Amino acid sequence: MDQTIAEKRAEFVAFMGQALEGQGLSPISGRILGLLMFDGTARSFSDLATDLGVSRGSVSINARTLIQRGLVEKFNVGGDRQDYFRVAAQPYEALLAGISERMRHMSQTVGGIARSLPDSAAETRTRLSRFANFHASVSEGMEHAAKVFAERFPR
Repeated sequence: MDQTIAEKRAEFVAFMGQALEGQGLSPISGRILGLLMFDGTARSFSDLATDLGVSRGSVSINARTLIQRGLVEKFNVGGDRQDYFRVAAQPYEALLAGISERMRHMSQTVGGIARSLPDSAAETRTRLSRFANFHASVSEGMEHAAKVFAERFPR
């Protein structure tokens, strides 16, 4: 691999580790997804552990999380006992759905707390209600973005 490409690959993989950590995943999960996205090819369980410099157990746990979130697919190759992983067919829709769900949960939880406050805490209730409405709006926006993406880039 060309040195410039190798440097950009390392930069992207590291960035994805940080970016997905901000979305509630571990940095290793982000690095696995980043490596699979950058390379665009399926990778064996062992290759992921070696390339990322992490344990096989860490790859196993984090790959399982990515599979559960619809970002990565696991498959087997005939005659080979290893598991292989690749980016799911539509990982972007899964990312948007995950963000939407987390925002919806935040909105519902904060909104419930706001509604339970007594009248003597009206200012606090208003602040929390706005915070809940913000998260509800972001959730709706992510749902809309997922629909637009699906229309523009059908499977």
